[in-house]
Amino acid sequence: MSDSEPTPGPPSATLAAEAARASLPQGPAGSVPAHGVRDILRLTWPVVLSQLMAGGVSVIDMLMLGRLGTETLAAVGYATQFLFIVQACLIATGAACVAMMSRAIGADQPERARAAFATALTIGVTIATVMGGLGVAYPAALMSLLAVPQEVTDLAVPYFRLTLASSSLLAIALIHEHAFRAAKDTVRPMLLVAVVSSAKVALNLVLIFGAFGLPALELRGAGLATIGAQTIGALLFITIGRRSSHGALRLGIADFRSVPSLLRETLRIMGPAVAERLVMTLAMLTFFRFLGAYGVAAVAAYNVGVRILSFTWIPGIGLSAAASTLVGQSLGAGDAEAARTATTRCAKLGLGVSVVLGIIFVSARMPLARIFTSDPAVLSQLGPFILMLGLGLPFLVGHFTLSGALRGAGDTVTPLLAATLGNWMFRVPMAFTFAIVLETDLFWIWTIMPFDHLARAIFLWVAFRRGTWSQRLGTGADASAEAR
Repeated sequence: MSDSEPTPGPPSATLAAEAARASLPQGPAGSVPAHGVRDILRLTWPVVLSQLMAGGVSVIDMLMLGRLGTETLAAVGYATQFLFIVQACLIATGAACVAMMSRAIGADQPERARAAFATALTIGVTIATVMGGLGVAYPAALMSLLAVPQEVTDLAVPYFRLTLASSSLLAIALIHEHAFRAAKDTVRPMLLVAVVSSAKVALNLVLIFGAFGLPALELRGAGLATIGAQTIGALLFITIGRRSSHGALRLGIADFRSVPSLLRETLRIMGPAVAERLVMTLAMLTFFRFLGAYGVAAVAAYNVGVRILSFTWIPGIGLSAAASTLVGQSLGAGDAEAARTATTRCAKLGLGVSVVLGIIFVSARMPLARIFTSDPAVLSQLGPFILMLGLGLPFLVGHFTLSGALRGAGDTVTPLLAATLGNWMFRVPMAFTFAIVLETDLFWIWTIMPFDHLARAIFLWVAFRRGTWSQRLGTGADASAEAR
């Protein structure tokens, strides 16, 4: 699992969602209100709560599977790395969806927004089906790329197949979630996450340990629970999207006829975003290969430590989503200054929150570690891991927020360059040097992470201050709208 990019979470009911909906105030067509802190928080808190629930499920997974032994934890860690390749492509597609939809909504063009939604959904489902199919067909061959020990591979393959089989369902839910965010509706996705999270935990209990006369399926049961929860999420997102009062979210068959005309523009935006995710995922796979030199306990420590600390960067995910939507809609309304103000405020909020959370989690790192494992070998490495990643937390949240803002403007090239810099000029070369060349203690591998995140944060801040991002999406999107 990556320590720098989280995973999405899905899905609940219509009347409750409509009653609780917290959209920002919309001005007349083509105008966007000033984005104060209160407005940013209205968009951010549902995303934060959604990620807390999704992160909670991830932690519960680890607590349940941790009872099955260290090798099971390592199997989940290895299998999850490949699932992130699929998710990388889907999140990149979602970034293009937000950039194009929010720009169209800000310009008061709901038909163009729906066409962008349909295009992103088509691309996402296609990618997930192809990549998921490869994972189902060749799991052992893919696992061998990481030099996974045979006993861990035997455990991981059934789980690997089942989680990859759910990729198309994940694509439907994830692209819908991004579309809702583009429309400034972050509450309904939050409610849907609550439903799906509850379903996942319930299915885990039944299938992993056995209940109601069913056999205990252990790791295979966790994979089946994932498929069940993703099915619920996909169906709920489709249903609620179709019933939405927002014109940009009510997809119809006619909207898919516009896919060919928007395909090139969508691919242009998502291409660098896909490349960014692949750069990061391949770097993580390489990093894992070096980490494996320290044994199964080191891999298990990394996997558990990331799950624990995933809660600390959740505010960064929420602020990134808010910045992306606000920047896109501001630029759609022709107000670059509002976009710049929103980004600066999001970045300042992220810095303050991450410092506080970093201090809390670093201070309580050992009590937290003991909740997840009693293995002395894993515990001995979890303390230093949490310390190092906690120190890098402000930089991590900073590059989350700035990347979100740039993607909202349609600039997916700059985040790609930042990810390449951090991962391939710091994380991977330093890991190779410490693990293979110098054969240092594992502690020095953990020290790499703050440097990775600091490099990315500095690079993105300089690019943001330069200001060329505000012209990134313009001509191509406008031309494709005129062509229709």
